Amino acid sequence: MSPETLNNLHTNWAWVVIIANGLAGIWALTAHKLVALRTRALWWYTGVAEATMFVQVILGVIMVNRDKAVFPAFHAFYGFVAIIAIAIIYSYRAQLKGRVYLLYGFGGLFIMGLGIRAMLVGQAG
Repeated sequence: MSPETLNNLHTNWAWVVIIANGLAGIWALTAHKLVALRTRALWWYTGVAEATMFVQVILGVIMVNRDKAVFPAFHAFYGFVAIIAIAIIYSYRAQLKGRVYLLYGFGGLFIMGLGIRAMLVGQAG
């Protein structure tokens, strides 16, 4: 894959990360109030949405290591913070069992926000 193609994939995949995690967060927050939305599909979708962030970070790491791409200050920071946030959200699921939908709802929106911030910082550089 050429450096330009990889850069375009990384740039366009950011939208997938942002939209997927935003929708997962909204779904989980809505499921907190509406029991009918508490389905297994929510957890599958949330897992896939969170996995999109891992794909995004891996694409960025490949760009930096293979293509020697230079990224703006704090751009990579937000990606790695998002991965750490996913790990923290996952680790608290048992302790917040009664509020797990709130945890994943606000967590999804937080990950979305980190993606937006990383994109804005990336465009500025």
